Amino acid sequence: MSKSTAELNLEERAQLFKALGHPARLLMMNLIQQKPRHGEELAAILNLKPATVSHHLSKLAEAGLLTSTKDQYYQIYSLVGDVLKKPLGEVIRLSQLSLTAKVQTDAYKQKVLNTFFKRGRLIRLPAQLKKLQVILELIVQEFEPDREYTEKEVNFILLDFHEDVATLRRSLIDHSLMTRSGGIYRRLD
Repeated sequence: MSKSTAELNLEERAQLFKALGHPARLLMMNLIQQKPRHGEELAAILNLKPATVSHHLSKLAEAGLLTSTKDQYYQIYSLVGDVLKKPLGEVIRLSQLSLTAKVQTDAYKQKVLNTFFKRGRLIRLPAQLKKLQVILELIVQEFEPDREYTEKEVNFILLDFHEDVATLRRSLIDHSLMTRSGGIYRRLD
């Protein structure tokens, strides 16, 4: 069974953190960030055996953090591009597609949706606010962010879900999922 691109990408990211998860490797990354260095130099600075340094450098290179070039009989290690300039949030962020493959939808939300929707339409509006919030969060996804809608356009979209468009419209505003100003509606993110 072959792994999907998302799974491979997830493993690559995990390898990155594993590679950085050793104190000696963090020290090496800091020293190499100052200037490219060879293994013997790092071994002398860190007071480690050259074989140990070589092992750590290979782990950092395998994770895509370091690159090496031959200079006479030394391998000179340097950082790969701007690898350390990426914010941590960007490194760990997964696309929604890969998250969907890994994480099952919240069981409560799924139960609410199954209870109140039949063939893509609302069979009734929930009385409980928490359940209504789940329904509204699904409905608001039909509206594009950063786009303005007239009331007629909003009603047309809401009719696909339920005939009581006035209640749905008002609820989207009351639950801070949309704004209304001068008859123009906008989705909030």
